[in-house]
Amino acid sequence: MMTRLGLALMWLLHFLPLPALAWLGRGLGRLLYVAIPKRRRIARVNLRLCFPDMSDAERETLLREHFALLGRSMLERGLLWWSSAERLQKISRVEGLEHMSPDGERRARQPTILLVPHFLGLDISGTTLAMYMDSVSMYARQKNAAVDALLYHGRSRFGDQFLLTRQDGIRGTIKAMREGRVFFYLPDMDYGASDAIFVPFFGIPAATITALNRLTKLTGAKVLPVITEILPSGQGYVTRIGEAWENFPTDDVEADTRRMNAFIEAEVLKKPAQYYWVHKRFKTRPAGEEKFY
Repeated sequence: MMTRLGLALMWLLHFLPLPALAWLGRGLGRLLYVAIPKRRRIARVNLRLCFPDMSDAERETLLREHFALLGRSMLERGLLWWSSAERLQKISRVEGLEHMSPDGERRARQPTILLVPHFLGLDISGTTLAMYMDSVSMYARQKNAAVDALLYHGRSRFGDQFLLTRQDGIRGTIKAMREGRVFFYLPDMDYGASDAIFVPFFGIPAATITALNRLTKLTGAKVLPVITEILPSGQGYVTRIGEAWENFPTDDVEADTRRMNAFIEAEVLKKPAQYYWVHKRFKTRPAGEEKFY
């Protein structure tokens, strides 16, 4: 019942002007900072590991801003679920569409992987880009059926999108890519040691899946980096699609995986509060190393 009441409130709030919704979202984030101490502790550990040269006060300021933006990303998700395409296109700008779809077609002529790290604007990019291209992506089923249905709806309401779970395996993804769907690939979660190697992320060995190297070799895909920035004061969002990576993949899986993490690091340093710090990125440790969380 509480979940449905919360979703009903989100539906009502999505009619507000974006600056007002952003203000409320930041307020929600301040409440979350207090209400979910476990996630606050995880984020604090991550920031200490990744930014050891910052003072405690600087990291705390960054942590509070992260939670304010986390609250925005959660509340503004209602826009992705219920707003019209016209409204979304007004508040969410896309740069670099020519790299993804040079001829304005919904299907790619060459297999294409969109490399989308876990920034807080990730869902914004997923819904916005669906207005321009058909994609295949993986999502995690939610325990709450109502939330799961809305997440699925938000990611598939425009165009002809194809959603899979990790349990579905990789064959469906490859088939969809060969049919012209771009692969919306999320590379930077800690899924455990299976299919992963330890490569540095901010100098800390991080279990990182190597699928990007394998998929590009199997499909001949080009890799386009995608980052969505949440703009201040309710100004909207901008999704930036970069140029295709050159000299990728190589025969060195570890080097390619290091390159991917180095790219994500560089993007995090531009907007550190907007990275998804509440995830246990360093949960899996090399043999013999102490746990962080």
